[in-house]
Amino acid sequence: MKTIKINEIVIGEGKPKVCVPITGSTAEEIAEEVQQIKELEIDLVEWRADFFGKVDELSEVLDVLEKLKYRLGRIPVLFTLRSKKEGGEKEFTDELYVKLNEAAINSGLIELVDIELEQKNITKLITEAKNAQVVTVISSHDFHQTPPKKEIFSKLKRTETLGGDIFKIAVMPQSPKDVLSLLEATWEMKSELADRPIITMAMGPQGVISRLSGELFGSAVTFGAAVKASAPGQLDVKELQYILKALHHHLQA
Repeated sequence: MKTIKINEIVIGEGKPKVCVPITGSTAEEIAEEVQQIKELEIDLVEWRADFFGKVDELSEVLDVLEKLKYRLGRIPVLFTLRSKKEGGEKEFTDELYVKLNEAAINSGLIELVDIELEQKNITKLITEAKNAQVVTVISSHDFHQTPPKKEIFSKLKRTETLGGDIFKIAVMPQSPKDVLSLLEATWEMKSELADRPIITMAMGPQGVISRLSGELFGSAVTFGAAVKASAPGQLDVKELQYILKALHHHLQA
């Protein structure tokens, strides 16, 4: 599988990389979160811009990105504008979604951008990101169920056809069997289908194991909360790191 190197981290090999979401609604709250995050041993930061109260104002969004870049230094930033239908805090018009993502992509202030697979302007945004050398995370979220493997594989293939760099899918299990189905699909994608890093997770309490077992099954990044979780089932980042290190030690033994 092709790996992706961003600054000092390599996505797609070794332990899953730990990403912490920033979910503050004001610039002040975001600054406080960054201060806490800087003291943690993490690989990536995701700015969930849909939580930001002034997300409609382009100048405010770029100001936050500039401060994030300055304060986080070499820690890569993933810019995410999560739409309401995909579990976000706000619904965006197609025009605003494209406008904000294009501005972030071309700002020189982010290393990765999340683009939702069902966005109708996805091809345009992927092209913009490639031109700006920004890594694309093509995402799909289902907060109601765990789709069949065939549907998950189809989404992966669409990501590859579109030219996305990383495929991400989050599902909601209704039973332990659903969690097993996701883990099985993850392993099959990694070992047989995918030629690029993948990120998978089952949300909610039943799916916690999927956030911990990426090194074994093939999910390249996992998300942990420092202040506030951005999705159901996220563990505290310190607890997450401890478990990942213990599992890595045993897998390497």
